[in-house]
Amino acid sequence: MKKQNFTINYETFNGFEELSATDKMLCTKAEEALKTSHAPYSKFRVGTAILLADGQIILGSNQENVAYPSGLCAERVALFMIGSNFPNAVIKTMAITARTNLFKIENPITSCGGCLQVMIEAEKRQNLPIEVLFYCIDGKILKVNTVKSLLPFGFVEDRLQQ
Repeated sequence: MKKQNFTINYETFNGFEELSATDKMLCTKAEEALKTSHAPYSKFRVGTAILLADGQIILGSNQENVAYPSGLCAERVALFMIGSNFPNAVIKTMAITARTNLFKIENPITSCGGCLQVMIEAEKRQNLPIEVLFYCIDGKILKVNTVKSLLPFGFVEDRLQQ
């Protein structure tokens, strides 16, 4: 037996004003994406903004359905839109935020496991890291330099791509 450790490197920002101009812009766009969220059941709106290498910004928001498993998270809405419309695009950075009228969100909301799996495959496909900002409106922001650090044991099976 061999014990191994895994370390996650990330940055914490105490507020929006500490971010770079590009990261501020992307977080603002993620907030804008909240407007298109369809969350009549959970009342928990999520928005994401994705910066592509060519400068385009793609927005996504969660889309719920009364048949709960049929809904889709904001991250996957945006990533699948990129995959179907810009299949060769390189993703540089993602910003993800959330809002609800039910309570005050006091910490950054992170992506679910299903979204992380889709994000890790996007990163693997482009063979370049994707930065991720988890943005708490009026609060802290977490930034990771690669999705791999969020899902170190993500499902990857290269033989399925032969």
